Amino acid sequence: MNSLDLDRAVETFALATDLTVGVEEEFSILDPRTLELTPRFEQLRDAAQADPQLREGIAGELISSEIEVISGVGSDLHDALARQRERRRRMFALANSESVALGATGTHPWADYREQPIIDTEHYRRVADGLKYVAWRNNTFSLHVHVGVRDIDRAIRAVDRLRPILPLLLAVSANSPFLDGRDSGLHSARTQSFTKSFPRCGVPDAFGGWAAYRQYIEFLRRTNSIVEFTQVWWSVRPHFSFGTVEVRICDAQASARESEALAGLMVACIAQAVRDVDEGVPFVDPPARLIEENMWRAIRYGLDGQLIDLERAREYPAREAIERLLAWTAPVRAELAIDPSFPERNGAQRQRQLIAAGATPEEVFAASVGETMDSYPAEVTV
Repeated sequence: MNSLDLDRAVETFALATDLTVGVEEEFSILDPRTLELTPRFEQLRDAAQADPQLREGIAGELISSEIEVISGVGSDLHDALARQRERRRRMFALANSESVALGATGTHPWADYREQPIIDTEHYRRVADGLKYVAWRNNTFSLHVHVGVRDIDRAIRAVDRLRPILPLLLAVSANSPFLDGRDSGLHSARTQSFTKSFPRCGVPDAFGGWAAYRQYIEFLRRTNSIVEFTQVWWSVRPHFSFGTVEVRICDAQASARESEALAGLMVACIAQAVRDVDEGVPFVDPPARLIEENMWRAIRYGLDGQLIDLERAREYPAREAIERLLAWTAPVRAELAIDPSFPERNGAQRQRQLIAAGATPEEVFAASVGETMDSYPAEVTV
């Protein structure tokens, strides 16, 4: 479909099935000896053509040293994860046969963005030409989930309700303390590098429904700001091609267990937001400036810091974000059999623990890549 055919987008959402799930995991492609980024996406893509399932289960993401593994449409979270595990297994086996390693942190600790070629597709040529440095600089890796939502107005209203929980999900997922060969002092350098740099990115405005969102997209189109809706890079957005609500705020996760737990939590949040819309649960849209206070805290301190209860204007330990999200989503999680569990320390905290013990960036990254290479090809359950 024409990605700016808004009438078609309405039709897509009208035909969508509630609570279908898609998972997208982005991996860095690495030289297994040096752990440097290596531009081998095209090689892996071509090698995957012999495997029909894997051929449909991978995609490029801006730079040639990155590859995305995608589940496709699962009937629910459990189906999507089963599909993703099989595609991951095949992808890691292929990578091994092609003599590359795969990493899963939000940033590469020392890679020089100036040396990373952009993949040769019409979409990414357009991105690179339109954004220049902003696109070139974006060597980042993340975890996205899609959840089917019938009716586009309902989807937009669910997106509104997800805005204030974006920083909580980011704090839980933080996994990128290094950038440009140095300790950034942040827990999610990825978010600072990408979300704070790209246009139409980060926390969206509250739109209240499809009418206002459509006016916004039409404004962007009329003023030649975008030519396809995927140039709207909000951290939560309606996906016009799939009829889904997509959450895009989270860093890539070092271990498969963490990735699946986080995917389950994101799915539960989207499902609960839709349920709250349907049941008319009272909700007041917080101003973006208040949500941004929590976004900065999540970027800077992750789960080690304090977040703000926006309704009460009080701080609370960021670690409570997990319990707060689990409590809010308890009704839908019980129905959907989603029961994620998280380690005592997330990826950024584990990396910072090694940093504090005197490990070099190379040693810290090697430990993370070891987790990834050990856990993603294996069978895991949530």
